[in-house]
Amino acid sequence: MLLLSIDTSTTICSVALHQNGTLLGNYELFTERTSSAMLTTLIDQVVQHTGFSLSQLDAVAVAKGPGSYTGLRIGVSTAKGLCFSLDKPLIAVNTLQGMAEHIRPFYATRATGKPVLICPMIDARRMEVYCALFDTAGHEVAPTAAKIIDEASFAAELAIHTLVFVGDGAAKCRSVLGNHPDALFPEIVISPSARLIGQLAADAWHQGRFEDVVTFEPFYLKDFMATTPRKLV
Repeated sequence: MLLLSIDTSTTICSVALHQNGTLLGNYELFTERTSSAMLTTLIDQVVQHTGFSLSQLDAVAVAKGPGSYTGLRIGVSTAKGLCFSLDKPLIAVNTLQGMAEHIRPFYATRATGKPVLICPMIDARRMEVYCALFDTAGHEVAPTAAKIIDEASFAAELAIHTLVFVGDGAAKCRSVLGNHPDALFPEIVISPSARLIGQLAADAWHQGRFEDVVTFEPFYLKDFMATTPRKLV
């Protein structure tokens, strides 16, 4: 099974190619603004440099969000275009689940203390983040939501769990919960990546969890807010 994965949910433009669950290639660009030209170039490179062609793909996977409105639209549109033109199935993976998967195996082996929950966070506006909670088996235990972070955030969860906060939104949480004994902030940069989306998409492939290519839309979480310029008087 040859699987192409795409993640453009943040300022990182990322593509990866997996064969039977093994990573063959991963290309990433750290930019302030993702463009469709950048993405298609990375796709061409990762496929060609690993010795394959697009026609050999079995499926295309994409990070569905949450994240940047523009980035998600570009990534999902590109993935759907590939699926239409190649007649391949589409797999969608929650961006936050991919982030949690990066660190989950480490805490899955933890044998002492309170049970651990992993809280990946994507920075939104001001003190707001997009976040979700996953246990150490990778199961979602609290759905993706937009949260305003304050001193009372996650109080119920921290009463019975140790929470591991990761991602670029975790800094906001650290500023108010950094002294809590059961709030952990690993000194590691965890960003959305097509490499992790591909790992999770392989499971979806074997379980037959595909999207309707015609009707599928990104998981924006919040409506896009367009600003109207003020008229000069």
